[in-house]
Amino acid sequence: MSLLILTPHSSGQLPASVMHQMLGERVYASSAREDLQRRIFLDGDPYTELLFLVPGARTLNAPWSRFVVDLNRERGDSSDNGVVKRTGFDRNALYPAGAALDAEDRLRRYWDSFDAQVGAELQGGSVRLMIVGHSMASHGPALGPDQGKPRPAVTLMVGEGERATFPPAQVQALQAAAQTSFSGVLNSAEVSRVAVNDPWTTDDLSLRYHRAAGVPAFGVEFNAGLYLTAQGQPRDERIQALNAGLRDFAAQALALVSG
Repeated sequence: MSLLILTPHSSGQLPASVMHQMLGERVYASSAREDLQRRIFLDGDPYTELLFLVPGARTLNAPWSRFVVDLNRERGDSSDNGVVKRTGFDRNALYPAGAALDAEDRLRRYWDSFDAQVGAELQGGSVRLMIVGHSMASHGPALGPDQGKPRPAVTLMVGEGERATFPPAQVQALQAAAQTSFSGVLNSAEVSRVAVNDPWTTDDLSLRYHRAAGVPAFGVEFNAGLYLTAQGQPRDERIQALNAGLRDFAAQALALVSG
């Protein structure tokens, strides 16, 4: 298929070496490991590998958590919410005070390898559209641009101006397609708005590979409140319904850039 889907934050997995840096000798206690991985999983983009499942599409799901390296950040981004994070989104520390991290080693092992995989998928020019799948907290977290503010049900990140990653003339049609495709869930949900470029304008992976390969691309953010309970448990029927909508939406988006 001419569609490529990336989910850069779907994994809650940590390499043993990173888990040891976070927990120290408590790494040998199963309860400490389980508590950490539960926190890491829910602070990522949980279940996005299912939300963005499109049979037949080319798909790359991140093998490691965003708290190993954040694949949706530029390689040199050293900000608090950059490529190698020291805190979760609640700004609570992930590592003991004074812990030394070899960021370059992580980038070489995990960021560079994923980048090479995406590059290989884009070779040959057969990919006509790339969608990057995310989920977002229902309200802006402490480590974010919109602290405490409620978020839309679905956000499309298409960029703007020189950083546009999807044809601007087709953005309105893309938004309308999303509103229609997800209506089955949105009509019964607590939030129902499909937004464009709110609270983020640009999806970094979309911009990176749009510039590198010229492929139209955009990011999709699902509000986690649509498919998780307040305790972080999955609402299976909502995950299935959102995925059904995503499959329909992806087909319409592909048609917009193929016509």
